[in-house]
Amino acid sequence: MIRLEYPEPAFRIKKMDGKEKLFDPLRKKWIVLTPEEWVRQNFLQVLVQVQQYPATLIALEKEIRFGELRKRFDILVYDQDHQPWLMVECKAMDVDLSEKTLQQILTYHAGLPVNWLIITNGATTYGWQKANDGFVSVDSLPLMK
Repeated sequence: MIRLEYPEPAFRIKKMDGKEKLFDPLRKKWIVLTPEEWVRQNFLQVLVQVQQYPATLIALEKEIRFGELRKRFDILVYDQDHQPWLMVECKAMDVDLSEKTLQQILTYHAGLPVNWLIITNGATTYGWQKANDGFVSVDSLPLMK
């Protein structure tokens, strides 16, 4: 398990069209504030503020295609050469991280190979690094080179 220290949130939140929305500085737009979005935005702050990953190398909720099948990853971090490097699957805090969650990110990995896989529900975070024919469990987020 990866232990994280979340920075103090400084989110811009407002009520629009009867829904709470949060301004996403990466996507530069207001996003409906769902429980999963809260986890995604807080984890994003760990990547940018704590890990010092450049925000310009992070993509949020982009589509991946597997033939006719279309899926959306939560967070993808590119390396300095702009190659996919780390993928994060976020779940709401009340969702247990299970084998199903791991299988979901492994499916995404099949369409978009990366060296690091992370799953989180905000309270619990697990990670794996690609090694030889598979992945090995890690207990910290990688440093960006």
